[in-house]
Amino acid sequence: MKKLYFILFLGCLTTNIFSQQIPLNLSEFPFIDLSKNKLEIYNSSIYFERFYNKLDTFLIENKGKINILHIGASHVQGGFLTNQIRRNFDLLNGDNKTSRGFIFPYKVAKTNNPKNFEVCFTGEWTSERNVGRSCSMPLGLAGIAVSTSDSAASISIKLNTDSVERRRTFTKLVLIGQTDEPQTVIPVIYTNGKEFLPCFFDAKTNAYIYELHEYADTFKLAFMRSDSSKQSFTVYGFIPENDTQGIVYHEVGVNGATVSSYLNCENFERELALIKPDMVIFGIGINDWVGNNMTEREFIANYMQLIERIRGVSPDCALVFITNNDSFKKIRLRRRRTSYAVNTNGLHAQNAFRELARQNNGALWDQFAIMGGLRSMKQWERAGLAAKDKIHFTKKGYEILGNLLFEAMIEQQLTISN
Repeated sequence: MKKLYFILFLGCLTTNIFSQQIPLNLSEFPFIDLSKNKLEIYNSSIYFERFYNKLDTFLIENKGKINILHIGASHVQGGFLTNQIRRNFDLLNGDNKTSRGFIFPYKVAKTNNPKNFEVCFTGEWTSERNVGRSCSMPLGLAGIAVSTSDSAASISIKLNTDSVERRRTFTKLVLIGQTDEPQTVIPVIYTNGKEFLPCFFDAKTNAYIYELHEYADTFKLAFMRSDSSKQSFTVYGFIPENDTQGIVYHEVGVNGATVSSYLNCENFERELALIKPDMVIFGIGINDWVGNNMTEREFIANYMQLIERIRGVSPDCALVFITNNDSFKKIRLRRRRTSYAVNTNGLHAQNAFRELARQNNGALWDQFAIMGGLRSMKQWERAGLAAKDKIHFTKKGYEILGNLLFEAMIEQQLTISN
C-alpha cells in the first residue's frame, strides 16, 4: 500500500514540476535524444534500492536526511548545472528548508565563484588547487584550499542571493580548517550581530563546530590571534547545517581537475566523513581525455581507486556516472590562426564510464548520447546552449542538462517503487 501511495504521490508531483518550474519542452532542440534520458542501473543494484527506499520514507513520512554529493571539475565549480539540480530537489523538499550543503569560497582563491551564494573577503590569502604540479599543503574533499596569516583577513558568505526567498538557513556551522598552532589562532564566526567561538574541534576531520541555536543565512569568519602570532590558518570549506529533514545536495569541483587530481587529496576521506553521502554523482572525466595519452584501462583504474576511498567512508552509497559531454579540441594553424577538431575521446570515455557502472553496481547517465553523440556540441553551440570553446555550456544549456538528469532520477524512482 505504501508503494502504491508513493507512485500516485510522485506521479502527481512530477506532473506539477515538469509543467511549471522545470519545463522540458525541448522540441526546438531536435538534436537532443530524449529517448536516451534514463539512468541505466546495472546488476539490480541494492545500493539504489536502499537510496530510493530512503527517499520514499522522506517523501511519504517526512522522515530522514538524504545526502547527495556531486563531484567534478569546471562543470561543477561553475555552479549552473548543480544549482539547477539542487533547485529541482528542493521541489521534492517542499516546505522543508534543508541545508545548503558543502560550500567553498572560490572567490577568495581568485577563481570563479558560483552565483548562487555570495562571497566577500579581506586581507591577503594564498590558495592551492589539486590541479597543481605540487602542493604546499594537504588538500581534502574540495580539492582546493585558501590560507592566511594576515590578522586583517576575513571571509563573509551570504547563502541567499534571492532577497525574496530566504530558503538557505543554518543553526550549526562546520568550518573545515587547520592550523599548526591552534592555541594562538582561533577562528571566530560572526552572525546575527553575535560572536561565536567554536564549541568543539574534531581533530579526525579538522572540523570546527559552531552551534548558533538560531537561524542565520550569512556569516563572517575572522581570527582571534595572540599579539605575536603569524601562524597561518587554512580553510578547506564550510558546511552550514540545520536539523530539517530532506535532501541535501553537496557539490565539489575544481576547474581543470582530473580523477588523479582527487586521488592526490590526502585528506579526502576524513572530510568526506562529515557528509557520508547516500549517493555520489561523478562528473569527472572531461579533463582526463583532453589529450591522447589516456586509455580506457587507466581511466577505469584511477576511478576504481577513488571509488574505493569513497566506499571506505560510505559503503552503502549509490554511484551515478555521468559520461563526458561531446567536445572539440582547439588546434593551432599557421599564422596564429586556430580551429577546432572533434574530440573522439568522448567515445572512449563513454565506454569506460559504462564499464565503471557495471563493475560497481552503479548507474550510467549517458550525457554523451543524450546530447546527440559525436559532433553534437556544434549543434548545442548554434542553439545557444554551449560556449564558444565547445567544451562548456551556457547557463541555459547547463539548466537543461540539470533538468534532464533530475527527470531521469525521478523516472528511475517510479520504476523501482512500482
